[in-house]
Amino acid sequence: MDNIAIELRGIDKSFGPVHANKNINLKVRKGTIHGIIGENGAGKSTLMSILYGFYQADSGEIIVDGRPVTIRDPNAAIAAGIGMVHQHFMLVENFTVLENVMLGAEDSQILNKGIAKARVELRRLEKEYALEVNPDALIEELPVGLQQRVEILKALYRKADILILDEPTGVLTPAEADHLFRILEQLKDQGKTIILITHKLREIMAITDEVSVMRRGEMVATRTTSETSVEELAELMVGRRVLLRVQKGEGTPGDVKLSVQGLMVKDSRGVTMVDNVSFDVRAGEIVGIAGVAGNGQSELLEAIAGIRKAATGTVLLNGESVDVTGHRDPAALRARGLAHVPEDRHHVGLVLKFEESENAILGYHHDPRYLNGIFLNIDAIRKDAEEKIAKYDIRPPNARLKTANFSGGNQQKIVLAREMERGPDVLIIGQPTRGVDVGAIEFIHKRIIEMRDQGKAVLLVSVELDEIRALSDRILVMFAGRVVGERSPDATEGELGLLMAGVEGRKEAAE
Repeated sequence: MDNIAIELRGIDKSFGPVHANKNINLKVRKGTIHGIIGENGAGKSTLMSILYGFYQADSGEIIVDGRPVTIRDPNAAIAAGIGMVHQHFMLVENFTVLENVMLGAEDSQILNKGIAKARVELRRLEKEYALEVNPDALIEELPVGLQQRVEILKALYRKADILILDEPTGVLTPAEADHLFRILEQLKDQGKTIILITHKLREIMAITDEVSVMRRGEMVATRTTSETSVEELAELMVGRRVLLRVQKGEGTPGDVKLSVQGLMVKDSRGVTMVDNVSFDVRAGEIVGIAGVAGNGQSELLEAIAGIRKAATGTVLLNGESVDVTGHRDPAALRARGLAHVPEDRHHVGLVLKFEESENAILGYHHDPRYLNGIFLNIDAIRKDAEEKIAKYDIRPPNARLKTANFSGGNQQKIVLAREMERGPDVLIIGQPTRGVDVGAIEFIHKRIIEMRDQGKAVLLVSVELDEIRALSDRILVMFAGRVVGERSPDATEGELGLLMAGVEGRKEAAE
């Protein structure tokens, strides 16, 4: 027991009829990086929320450093040496880095003395763990990679020896993710214990020492990472063999369904985010847009979908003009055969306080099939939702459940089912598998390919380069708001990476 940092014995937790954790046993060795994987809704986050004091287990025992502890709230977890970096950062955006690190841990009655002391400690932590960040910068001015560093510094400032990271790379670029891994290795070398929750099996294989697999609320296996494989872990997660490569035949492109010409989009500050972008998407093809996040992809999709006003340019949908520079009307575009799966499902795709059945018709609620005269036909709406739940394997299969209570991957399926089942002529998708587990990724990829094979035009934006290469028939690369190159899916990762960095794009423009 001397080398065990955390032991969980018989942890059990239910939320009404949902049995989230079933008699969980887990041991995490000191000074290691221990991965926890599982499908969306497998109970990973619930288990870590119990360890961090957000929830209390119905039964079971938590042992930290060989001593049983009672963790009734996050303060008790912090006192036990446990820190947590959440998937959605818990930072006050208009506070500075230093103020966020101190918040809740001020230790001087005279605040100025406390600030001075905190600044010295923060500088020490930054230097020791290579977590440099300007202590006086406002959080809202920092990119997400640096915001994540602030979350880690917060935990270290509170003397955490055990760090829980929940889907830490979900909002990071590949370069930022690589830097995070170097930080985690350094933390491990300093004797810290790290619990990493992720659905990305490549990350598990790259960074962890051991990995535990959860399925439907149960702990089904623990493996030494060097002695397992991606294929075995995927099968343990899902309970069946999983296709890790997308299987698709040659596309048969038809008529142009979506044409974008000379599109320019500016943000609220007047900064040009999309700069003279032109391309076509044909029936029966998937056009993928690759690029590091923040290079105009989001604004491009929003302008096409009628959410954001464009400065100049033209868009044709099924050969007919769309007013992208004037009045914005997403509902009219939906009626004309355009469906949109937004990048940000929480703020744009769903109303989390609504029931699953309500979100399943959001934006299409004026359809006669959902109406009984001037009133909504609740029975028809719920029946429709139940059919989508079954077809898209949405868990738990409860159309009356508040959407906030579904895992991220199942929330994504709710949005995909709503948009795909309308049979649109043009489907635009932003980050289709962000925060989604390997089993759901396989399902979503199959559905996207099916849409293409049904003759739909698909425009796909993803920061996952493997996903872009696997799904696309043609790849456009964006850098600094411009399309800097077009490649086939056979292009190498290195070639696409140079375009994404703007290197090859500048050469092509010069030629």
